[in-house]
Amino acid sequence: MSGEIDIYGVFVPTLLVLMVVAFVLTGALRFALARLGFYRLVWHRSLFNLAVYIIALGGIVAIANACQP
Repeated sequence: MSGEIDIYGVFVPTLLVLMVVAFVLTGALRFALARLGFYRLVWHRSLFNLAVYIIALGGIVAIANACQP
């Protein structure tokens, strides 16, 4: 994984881009879980959302590292 991504001349850390992707993915998952009523089974919604975000970020970082030549 390279250190930075060049977006129109602005160098952005790769981890920041991956964090934004994980945030969007987690937001879609939160919406789907709320529509299904899954949060009735969860004791602490905020901690659950944080854990899902960390898992999603770890998975995205692992995939990004595996795709590097």
